[in-house]
Amino acid sequence: MNRIFESKEEFKELYLSSVTSLSGKPFEMTSDFDRFQALVKLVASKARSVQTETEKRVHDTGQKRVYYFSIEFLIGRLLDNYLINFGVRDLVAEALKEMGSNLETLEEYEPDPALGNGGLGRLAACFLDSMAHEGIAGYGNGMRYRYGLFKQEIVNGAQHETTDDWLVHGYPWEVRRQDKAVRIGFGGHVVGTEENGRMRYHTEGTDDVLAVPYDIPVVGYGGNTVNKLRVWSAEPVEEEFDLDAFNAGDYAKAQAHRAEAEAISAILYPNDAGEHGRLLRLKQEYLFVAAGINSVLDTFRKEHGSDWKLLPQYVAIHTNDTHPAMCGPELMRVLVDEENLEWDEAWDITTKTISYTNHTILPEALEKWPISTFSKLLPRVYQIIDEISRRYNAAFDRSQDGWQDRLRQTAILWDGEVRMANLSVICSHSVNGVAKLHTDILERETLKDFYALTPQKFNNKTNGISPRRFLAEANPSYAKLITEAIGTGWLDDAAELSKLEAFEGDPAFLERVGASKHENKVRLANYVRRECGLAIDPNSIFDVQVKRFHAYKRQLLNIFKVMDIYNRRIADPNFRVAPTTFIFSGKAASSYTFAKETIRLINSVANVVNNDPRVNEVMKVCFIPNFRVSNAQLIYPAAEISEQISTAGMEASGTSNMKLMMNGAITLGTMDGANIEIVNLAGAENEKIFGLTAPEVDELRASGMHFAWDMYNADPDRLGRVIDELTDDTFAALSGNFESIYNELMNGNDHDLVMKDFASYVQAWEELTQGYSDRMDWNRRALHNTACSGWFSSDRTIREYRDEIWGA
Repeated sequence: MNRIFESKEEFKELYLSSVTSLSGKPFEMTSDFDRFQALVKLVASKARSVQTETEKRVHDTGQKRVYYFSIEFLIGRLLDNYLINFGVRDLVAEALKEMGSNLETLEEYEPDPALGNGGLGRLAACFLDSMAHEGIAGYGNGMRYRYGLFKQEIVNGAQHETTDDWLVHGYPWEVRRQDKAVRIGFGGHVVGTEENGRMRYHTEGTDDVLAVPYDIPVVGYGGNTVNKLRVWSAEPVEEEFDLDAFNAGDYAKAQAHRAEAEAISAILYPNDAGEHGRLLRLKQEYLFVAAGINSVLDTFRKEHGSDWKLLPQYVAIHTNDTHPAMCGPELMRVLVDEENLEWDEAWDITTKTISYTNHTILPEALEKWPISTFSKLLPRVYQIIDEISRRYNAAFDRSQDGWQDRLRQTAILWDGEVRMANLSVICSHSVNGVAKLHTDILERETLKDFYALTPQKFNNKTNGISPRRFLAEANPSYAKLITEAIGTGWLDDAAELSKLEAFEGDPAFLERVGASKHENKVRLANYVRRECGLAIDPNSIFDVQVKRFHAYKRQLLNIFKVMDIYNRRIADPNFRVAPTTFIFSGKAASSYTFAKETIRLINSVANVVNNDPRVNEVMKVCFIPNFRVSNAQLIYPAAEISEQISTAGMEASGTSNMKLMMNGAITLGTMDGANIEIVNLAGAENEKIFGLTAPEVDELRASGMHFAWDMYNADPDRLGRVIDELTDDTFAALSGNFESIYNELMNGNDHDLVMKDFASYVQAWEELTQGYSDRMDWNRRALHNTACSGWFSSDRTIREYRDEIWGA
């Protein structure tokens, strides 16, 4: 363990110096915010020293560098995590206490960086953590969003999007690298000139912006490796302030040039319902790709010169979903246009360097761009893509029956669109899914034609999570109990959590497991009271579904269950139900009306249930606004039931299921995504599975025999009543009825099979919660889940990427 402070005395001396130099005041006169800033600056400076040592080691040993390109990096707060990874958290906490300060109080001043939204970004952050832990020279490449996605507020039950001004006080972990800024051009026209019998191309008349990098340290557990996350901010190339407009009172026009450039990095996922939003999103994707490729090649050139044949030996570029799909054509553009390589040589280098993770099984959800939009904004990149497409089509094997349809399915350019997933597959030497079922569906359905042509490209890498972040940091009481039982080795190798199985028959230990869970439930209940003004009972079951809102994730099915339980309890006060707090959290995309209506329904049901004394002794409904890493770290440790109820065959993997499992929650779910691996590892008897399987879903849809009205008529007293309550004013008091949800189900024929799985789901919930009264057995199952969760460590996932894809 590379401890950055050898003793409390050394820390105090360095910290006092940091506080006074930063604030200009004696320690006793500084605010908690001053102290927080000084602590981060001190830890960051130590991290950068180790980063310098890491860079020297990588350079001296010729280690292969891995660049992970992702539109999102949901890194969360870093201070506590980095103190753990450097092995000094307890030392710092004790020293601060002796100095009259409190570590947890200071940590509350750290903002959640708005660099991501959901599982895609959290996965990327876990992967950076694990690459550093494993000693891989691994670097993130993404965007520095000024306002992120949005801050979610709930007004009259409905989601309202407000600005997430996370940079209002600056971000003490980052370092601006103006010397590494890259000029990025949009638009213009391509000019070709002949030189030595060969055509050379460049683009003229472009509208340029400057991509400025900010570097954030990534500290690996053990403190021996510190890598970096580089995020790019868009700025004007030159300051163009219109003084005449300013003097005329048109202040917006005076700064319009700066505003237009900065808009590119202002918001994560700008609303692409209109043409302006689509152009902004495409600019965003190209900016972080082009700037990142420039940075990658600049580092390579300094270490290996211009021997580009060596690039795949020393560099791996990994694209996380299709947002970085332009890595292939952009690398080709640089190698062909700027480095003068022949096409075939550049193509060989490119495909050996780039790999691709797919996260989407729905063909209609795969990213596509209109050729007219793409070619106008990025004319030379489009020409490269067009040439890749032409060569792919020309070389296509036409000897097999049905080749025309296979070419149509795998073509990059088709029906006036650029298909980014097909581009990603063709430009890569490896394509992976993120759970066994997901990869099977890719190979069998979504990308079946590519799999038939190049099966050797395809592989599975089941997602993982960081046990340091989501167990050691998020759940200190449980982590302490685990460490007392099996030692600290699990922080380095999560497989050691399996040693906890030896304690599953120990009543005293299981009682302590329950006590830790209760402590976490009290902690969350206090947060809910502060943030939501709602009192929830820590002695009730905490039933949790926290994730991005989407129809296939079926938060609607969950709230239907709550409505049904409420109806039955009102109709029959003797109806027995285990006292439960139903906890929801998550954001809906600003333009996703159905998801936003589901949030409104949950809050409208909560408004009725939570104010009805006839049911309050057995049920409460809680929606926690603005789901993010910091409050997720309070929710996961408190959860007892993990709701993973997506329509089977729709969820690529999921990572909340892993985080909840690691913290001792029992999965209530369908056989979908990584739920399958959870069941295989922990045993079906320690989870609760319900509903249709993926093959049964496919069979039902293919049969054409699923009719929502049949489901409604078959169960008028329970399911039928729940459906009726969407429009009969039962839950309308807060903000109105829910006709759009009703129409989606009844007139849209319930695409996500909420009604089909309803009875099975509610029965499974009842059977699971009936077992809660046997607390020893419940705690045993919880402990068993934790003991079996080590396989879901992102360290394991990253080792598989390293060995089987990157060769690092």
